Amino acid sequence: MVSVRPWRAAPAQHLRGFTLVELLVVFAIGALLVALVPLAYDKLREGTAYRNTLRTVITELRSAREAARAEGRLVRFEMDLAARRFAVVGRTVHPVPEPLEVRAVVGRELLSADQVASIVFLPQGGATGGSLDIVRPSGDGTRVRVDWLTGRVEWEPLRP
Repeated sequence: MVSVRPWRAAPAQHLRGFTLVELLVVFAIGALLVALVPLAYDKLREGTAYRNTLRTVITELRSAREAARAEGRLVRFEMDLAARRFAVVGRTVHPVPEPLEVRAVVGRELLSADQVASIVFLPQGGATGGSLDIVRPSGDGTRVRVDWLTGRVEWEPLRP
């Protein structure tokens, strides 16, 4: 004969789960993360765009200087302020990302009517000189200078 045991509920200590307060805390933390992640991502993206643009400008200026000396010819670097792009003439054109502002100080004859600023590197090692300011939305940034006598490319921080 088969004995049938009556059903009994498990003791209260074996029933485990989450309380309503614990669930609300988890949801609150999740909502906070969902709210903060896009802000942090935007700031990270803006910082990366700034560093990449700055690095590319400095590299292009230095390679223009070296090409002028090595090839014995004038090499022109152009910053198109209106179209937000820059390049060594005859090479790849690089865009300036939207949140960044670019300002240029060059000789009057090296700024065209359509807002293209030029810095020309000479075969003897000099340049026409000038500076380019790459500014973040916060107001800080970097000034890249090209020395007119030596053609040397240097940079310094800008403070708002």
